[in-house]
Amino acid sequence: MTNRNNKEFILALGGGGGRGLAHLGVIQALEEHDLKPTAIVGTSIGALFGGMYALTGSIEIVIERVRVVLTSEAFSHLELPHLTEAETTDHTWLGKLTAAARESVLYTRAATGSFLTDSAALLDIINNLCDGKGFADLKIGLHITSVRFPSGETEIFSRGDLTKVIAASMAIPGVFEPININEQFFVDGGLACELPAKEAKMIAKPEQLVVAVDVGARPNPNKKPDTVIGMLDWAIRIKAYYLRQYKAQYADLIIDPMPGFRQWNDFSHPDQEIERGRQSAMEQIPNLIEMLSA
Repeated sequence: MTNRNNKEFILALGGGGGRGLAHLGVIQALEEHDLKPTAIVGTSIGALFGGMYALTGSIEIVIERVRVVLTSEAFSHLELPHLTEAETTDHTWLGKLTAAARESVLYTRAATGSFLTDSAALLDIINNLCDGKGFADLKIGLHITSVRFPSGETEIFSRGDLTKVIAASMAIPGVFEPININEQFFVDGGLACELPAKEAKMIAKPEQLVVAVDVGARPNPNKKPDTVIGMLDWAIRIKAYYLRQYKAQYADLIIDPMPGFRQWNDFSHPDQEIERGRQSAMEQIPNLIEMLSA
């Protein structure tokens, strides 16, 4: 399948955890209109889904694999931390006790170690989703962002061990241990480029457009945080929001699925998030076709 338009475009897929499921719907809508990117630049969950699509060239294959993994035992063992007051909907004394114990374990681990979750499970899931393949197997060009640890420089990978590179882009500091790539360590690309539009513009040729998909978090205007963790989460969302606005200036077109206030670790509504992404892309596709044909 090839673009029927005069110009080409690079697709920049941002980070956002479970909100990133909307990326799948965006690509689904693009495929429905015979629109395929020349290359993909991915950050965090955008690196994973972008990498899967670049390998298979079929969004339906990607969606099916994601659905299978989300219901798998391996995903349940990933132990994504929950640090919100909505820890449990069970308000019995046993439910509250269980939630408190789990929270206590997390706090103890946070106080005595540098990460909460072993990265081995993350690597296994990525390797499974990518069918054990690598950069040499790509059908679409792929560039993945990560941040060097501890010095903080942004790195853009387009070669190496694909599973490790994607894991590095997804390795949220404090949640996963930094990923070792050739004796250098890397963490979540979203720290520096949650929306990698600038990085896509750097890679794009002068005649190529940059289409960026923003699935980042937004602060809830109707909810004031009333705990230290809540305040820290609010502060991070505000900082990330303004950083994404800066990066968005480098995109020729922004697709914004408006993922609401869903937590990054919430993968419980995949079909809803995929459809949200598809509908937001459908709204922008006439503009994209016009820009590509100009």
